[in-house]
Amino acid sequence: MIAVHANGAEIEKRYEEEMYSMSANANPTPNNSGTTFRRMILVNLIILIVLIAAAITGYYFYNQSTLYLKTDDAQVAGTQIVVSAPASGKLINWQGTNGSTFNAGDEIGEIQTQVGNKTVDVPIDMPANGTIAQNEVMNNEFVAAGTPLAYAYDMNHLYIVANIKETQLQNVKVGDQVDVWVAGKAGSISGTVTQIGDATASTFSLLPNQSTTADYTPVTQVVPVEISIGTTAGSGLVPGMSATVRIHK
Repeated sequence: MIAVHANGAEIEKRYEEEMYSMSANANPTPNNSGTTFRRMILVNLIILIVLIAAAITGYYFYNQSTLYLKTDDAQVAGTQIVVSAPASGKLINWQGTNGSTFNAGDEIGEIQTQVGNKTVDVPIDMPANGTIAQNEVMNNEFVAAGTPLAYAYDMNHLYIVANIKETQLQNVKVGDQVDVWVAGKAGSISGTVTQIGDATASTFSLLPNQSTTADYTPVTQVVPVEISIGTTAGSGLVPGMSATVRIHK
C-alpha cells in the first residue's frame, strides 16, 4: 500500500508540473512580454532611422543634380609662353632655368651668330611676363632659328579648364558661378565661367576619333569650358594640377 501511495503521489506531482508548464507557455510572464515589446520598439526605430537616412540621401543627390553641374575632369591651366631662338647660332648667357621669373622684354640670353664676316650677339627677349616652367636648352648649345628654348606661364593669372559633356552643355552659360577644388589644396576657390569652347576637346587631338567601318558606336564628346579664378599670385597653383568643379545652374 505504501508503494502504491508513493507512486500515486509522484504521478500527481508530475501532472501538476506539466499543467504549470502549459499554463506558463499559454500566459507568458510579464518579464518576457516586456522584452518582446522593447524588441519591437527597437526594430521599428531602426527601420525609421534607415528610412530617414534614405530620404535625406535622396534629397541631397536630387538637390545636387538640380542646382549644380559637377565634374572632376578639370585642371589648372594658363596661357603658354614660348621662348624661341631669334636666330641660328650658339646660345650664350642663358638664364632661362626652371622657376626663373621674368617681365616682358627682359633679356634672358643671347644667340652668337655670324652676319657676314662679323660675329653678332642677338638678344633673346622674354615675350611676356612669366615663369619658366620647362627649360629645353643649355649654354653653349647650337640652336636653329625658331627653336623653342623654354616654355613659361604667367603664374599670377592661371585659370581652370573643365571638360563638360556635350549632353550637359546646355546647362552652362558664360557668367555662371563656379566652386573649384584643386587637388592638394584646402578649401574651395570661387570662379566664373568666362568662355565655352567652340569645338570638342578631341577635334584638335593628334589622333582624332574616326570611323572606318559601318559599325559606329557614338562616344559622348566633351567641350572645354574656361573658368576664371582671379589672381593666383602666391596660391601655389601650377598648370596641370587636377581640379573638381561645381557649376551653379
